[in-house]
Amino acid sequence: MSYLKFDKEELVNLEYSLQREFLRTNRSGAYSSSTIAGCNTRKYHGMLIVKLEELDGGKHVLLSSLDETIIQHDAQFNLGIHKYPGEFYEPKGHKYIRNFEIDTIPKVTYRVGGVVLTKTRMLVEHENQVIVKYTLEEASSPTTLRFKPFLAFRNVHQLTRANMVANGKYTKVKNGIKMSLYEGYPELHMQFSKSVDFVPVPDWSRNIEYIKEQSRGYEFQEDLYVPGYFELPIKKGESVFFSASTEASDPADLKKLYLFELEKRIPRDSFINCLINAAQQFIWERKDGKDIIAGFPWYESIPLQTFHALPGLLLTQSAVSTYEEILKTNLNRLKDGLLPKYIGAPGDYDSADAPLFAIYAIQELKPFKENKELWKSYGPAIIEILTNYRQGTSFNIHMDPNGLIYAKQNGVALTWMNAYIDGKPVTPRGGFTVEINAAWYNALCFALELAESAKDKAFISEWSSYPDLIAQSFLDTFWNDEKGYLADYVDGEYVDWSVRPNMIFAASFEYSPMSREQKKLIVSTVRNELLTPRGLRSLSPKDYHYKGSCVGNVEKRSEAVHMGSAFPFLIYPFVKAYLDIHKAGGLSFVKQIMEGFEEEMSEHCLGTLSEVYEGNPPHTARGAISQAWNVAGVLSATSLTEKFGDLQ
Repeated sequence: MSYLKFDKEELVNLEYSLQREFLRTNRSGAYSSSTIAGCNTRKYHGMLIVKLEELDGGKHVLLSSLDETIIQHDAQFNLGIHKYPGEFYEPKGHKYIRNFEIDTIPKVTYRVGGVVLTKTRMLVEHENQVIVKYTLEEASSPTTLRFKPFLAFRNVHQLTRANMVANGKYTKVKNGIKMSLYEGYPELHMQFSKSVDFVPVPDWSRNIEYIKEQSRGYEFQEDLYVPGYFELPIKKGESVFFSASTEASDPADLKKLYLFELEKRIPRDSFINCLINAAQQFIWERKDGKDIIAGFPWYESIPLQTFHALPGLLLTQSAVSTYEEILKTNLNRLKDGLLPKYIGAPGDYDSADAPLFAIYAIQELKPFKENKELWKSYGPAIIEILTNYRQGTSFNIHMDPNGLIYAKQNGVALTWMNAYIDGKPVTPRGGFTVEINAAWYNALCFALELAESAKDKAFISEWSSYPDLIAQSFLDTFWNDEKGYLADYVDGEYVDWSVRPNMIFAASFEYSPMSREQKKLIVSTVRNELLTPRGLRSLSPKDYHYKGSCVGNVEKRSEAVHMGSAFPFLIYPFVKAYLDIHKAGGLSFVKQIMEGFEEEMSEHCLGTLSEVYEGNPPHTARGAISQAWNVAGVLSATSLTEKFGDLQ
């Protein structure tokens, strides 16, 4: 039996099945995604979405969907499903679905009378191509399949309407057609593994609705272009392959290509294999080097999240060479000791924490590399970051005479809590910030460790006096014996005592100014007020500003995302700190936490973890359907738990 499987009763219940999505990627920015019922509920859903550097650098929906129809004795059974105004779904193909399961790739089983048809789909690695395999498992009489493509040719962030500009002309190619609706777009080749008839019936399917966009407060209706339909006969036991690609295919090779790609896939037959499979989908082959896509469907690369994600995505699988490729790709972007907040979109280098977590990502290589080798490879980047932070760089990021890093610029959110409403940060956190200074202390101590191994006397002489100063200032600035936890940030006379997860880094880093007893108190506070089955809340429910629900329009969601929503990536520093304090006595509790994440594998986007979860039970998934640092955090925490258990 498949690990991820849904039966007829679940699938025909749209309230259930439309909440469960699947995602496949090709490691080059393209992806394919929908719901298990086959109905697109987001403008970001589609059968083939590709990244077009030559157009605008963004992702574009070419083929939104492909409606299949089974024809027997002149009776037609349409397997597609779209939502139209007035809670109207047409056709209602979901009622024919008998099973949806994922072993290696998604497989749908349809039953229409005595006909049983199965469908699987996969993306070809590093190619803008999706291949769908149809197999007629059972049939008692001659059967014909009809295929109706719904074309969008638009950026994933936009919607399209019926217009006179769309070019409906098509060109016949072997076993199919090719066409491009708008200038600047590549041609979409739609081909089959056997001879097929194409019947041109150009039309627009109007007012298709996306319920997820409606609930998020965005435009949610669009028109999709249908150029006509394909028809071909199929025999019992026969398999037919359909390809949609920006390049022409040889129909005779589609089966071979499909089987070749299938061999590469990791079976999603367990919790861990689901996460490993998901982890691989974030690897991004860019022109300037390998990188990490922060999340699907709408993110590109976010350097800070990349540094958090790298250990879990790659080091848990001992993929050191790929890890270093991605790390160096990002370090090549250093400018004045800083890194950009986003890649692939206009933006400033306004991420005060990213460079320090880049050093943390280097530190995570210690089990795989000698210290001298790390200093040789990464010493120059480490020195550039530390030097610029000490002397001062953009956005008023600089070292104070007390040794701590001060980072504040009005109107700019400089930490990972960087949501904005009307151009203003929701959580500005300007001044001395707890996780930035914990990372600063850890980074400097680690750099000195490497320099000592490499006998770099000049660096040691220049920097060795700082750790003691920083450690004492950190305690003086952030710690309160009476409260028993760390302030979130301090600016002048103002001390923010909000209970947030940022303090957990001070308890989890290899180098920390905290005593064991102080770490224990921090871990206890975080456990009691922030821990959920989906990670750590961004704010304690006891706080007056806490928002446990992250729904509504973009303003409401932006207001809530760092005011109580839970983030799975934070489970790794928590587990790391918890086991460091409680040793074997904490193992049972940690295992229970990690096992709780398994439920999420079949709840939202199958086999992966979403961007954020509501702080209030039942901790519903929100935001992007698959987020790299969350998958990585759970993988790292699980791996650490297993290693810790093996040592006992």
